[in-house]
Amino acid sequence: MLYRQLGNSSLKVSEIALGSWLTYGVGVDKSHAIACVRAAFEAGINFIDTANIYGRGAAETLLGEALTGVERSSYILATKLFFPMTATDQGLSRRQIKKQLDNSLARLKTNYVDLYQCHRYDENTPLAETMEALTDAVKSGKVRYIGFSEWPVDKIKAALAIPNVARFVSSQPQYSLLWRDPEDKVIPFCAQNGISQIVWSPLAQGILSGKYKPDAPPPADSRLANPEMNGFFHRDLLSKLVLQAIQNLVPIAREVKLTLPQLVLAWVLRQENVASAIIGATRPEQVRENAGASGHTLSADILARIDATLQPALKKTLPTL
Repeated sequence: MLYRQLGNSSLKVSEIALGSWLTYGVGVDKSHAIACVRAAFEAGINFIDTANIYGRGAAETLLGEALTGVERSSYILATKLFFPMTATDQGLSRRQIKKQLDNSLARLKTNYVDLYQCHRYDENTPLAETMEALTDAVKSGKVRYIGFSEWPVDKIKAALAIPNVARFVSSQPQYSLLWRDPEDKVIPFCAQNGISQIVWSPLAQGILSGKYKPDAPPPADSRLANPEMNGFFHRDLLSKLVLQAIQNLVPIAREVKLTLPQLVLAWVLRQENVASAIIGATRPEQVRENAGASGHTLSADILARIDATLQPALKKTLPTL
């Protein structure tokens, strides 16, 4: 496992991170989830990403249990806030940041998180209030660094222009072979301002793993076959055209001695501004396989062939979740 600097911070995160969206505390059996966390540490993954909204606290609670007894300084823990936890608890106000941070820390059974992220931009709270509250969280010692997820460039720029507040070190966008929008504006701007990407859905919720075959039902143990985890699938990505194009990548992966998931993750990591790619795993063997993507450099020829193979299926206008 290789590690990369996370923006203008002192954190060095593993190129592959373990996420918990739709899985831990929700769609994956507790014992399997804990086994995945253990497999991640064994593979050299030091970065765990979650959010208060995942299972409305269930993912954080599961991780709090799974991480009990693990030396706190040995891993980097990130969580997020924004989405409604109750009918009245949502957003990025000063009150919510204090309340949701304390609740997250209690569920995670820790005194601090290494990275606290704004899960989306809050149009209903003054940006200055959000940034000042995040700064207070850093000063309190409960948060080491701050980040955001799916913020447009104009909002990022506005936050950076506020004086005497903590500065963002990370951005968490959706980014994969099938979703490349961050390349246009977000990645270039962040690269110029000491902000790294921590990308979510680099395998397009498993679609880019090759497990879904054209004209075949989804595997019984897959996310798509699980009603607790398949509500966010974009059905256009399950078309025969897309699924066949993905299958056509398999020979390229074999040529460079990688599995298809490893090839896809290595493609994401080709971006210098990407510090880590977040994987979602339901089984320890998936964690180990995905971790094997770290450290592989794809040649210009291979990158060109990947693009040519996927060209019929490439999309840049999928809805951001």
